[in-house]
Amino acid sequence: MPSASILRSCPIARTARVMQLEGLFDVPVTDRSELTWHVNLPIEDRNWNVGLIVGASGSGKTIIAGELFGERVINGFDWPGDKALIDAFPVTMGIKEITGLLSSVGFSSPPSWLRPFRVLSNGEQFRATVARAIAQANGLFVIDEFSSVVDRTVARIGSHAIGKAVRALGAQLIAVSCHYDIIDWLQPDWMYDPGTDTFQWRELQRRPPIELRIFRVDWAAWKLFKYHHYLTSDLAKSATCFCAFVEDQPAAFTAVLSFPHAKRSGWREHRTVCLPDFQGVGIGNAMSEFVGSLYRATRRPYFSTTSHPAMIRHRAKSALWKMLRAPSRTAQQGRSGEQRLARTHATNRLTAGFEYVGPMRAEEARGFGLRVQ
Repeated sequence: MPSASILRSCPIARTARVMQLEGLFDVPVTDRSELTWHVNLPIEDRNWNVGLIVGASGSGKTIIAGELFGERVINGFDWPGDKALIDAFPVTMGIKEITGLLSSVGFSSPPSWLRPFRVLSNGEQFRATVARAIAQANGLFVIDEFSSVVDRTVARIGSHAIGKAVRALGAQLIAVSCHYDIIDWLQPDWMYDPGTDTFQWRELQRRPPIELRIFRVDWAAWKLFKYHHYLTSDLAKSATCFCAFVEDQPAAFTAVLSFPHAKRSGWREHRTVCLPDFQGVGIGNAMSEFVGSLYRATRRPYFSTTSHPAMIRHRAKSALWKMLRAPSRTAQQGRSGEQRLARTHATNRLTAGFEYVGPMRAEEARGFGLRVQ
């Protein structure tokens, strides 16, 4: 059981201003300032993956974490200044292992993986740091100032993605934070507040819902998303575009093209992008499926070809999608127009073809200006 009696003490120089302050605020006269904590964390009593030390600034969180967990506390890494992010991970890791780890913490943006850590956004750096900690830690690791440098919406979404990844990988994370708003998203197995000296075990619960507000947008909205698409920054000028907002912040984008065919004319998902700060909680898939449900209401098929591993895994298990072509590096001449379409897009990448077969949203489709049959 991690436990400690911690004393921090420092002398007070008896200056004129110090004595004036003592008189103005009736502060007891003393030659030293001392703080004491008596901490017992019964975290060896149960199996757990995520812990949280949370409290107001000045409550002793960092001191306690350092005293109890020592070198396991991570305050950052020495990142190479001119190399891609992926080159900062241990040499023993393969590229699939690295990219899988980054994706698992909700950082699923290949263009950003090629950039040095120093040029990434705060949200990307936050997730990259956690991914590297998982890669280099031997089981337990502690992240100080967890989520402190990111927008609170981003912090909550990132906390959920990271907590989910830590559990899936069987690691142990202790987050140290002054922000109580992450509790319902991180879903810690235990929580300790130094300010009140209270410890509690928690049961895993569902995260709070995320409300997506989706609008049809102008083609120009693509400029917010284009550098985060995993294949290309190009967008067909004829595309119909949609944007999803989370708490008034743009989060995801989907573009659709007409797909002419002699027997099964329909629609093709042209681009779907979720910004890195909003990855890891299923927003990209939810956006793609919502738009698919709009176009299915036109009574014409809605096709999508993707090479994104996480999206392929999701769709392969989902009842909302029918797999037309299993993951392969080349689409064979075959039975569907979607298969032939895929051949023109990728012959060297592992791609899979799908058709959306979920519910139709006829009323919403009319509201978006689509012609519903």
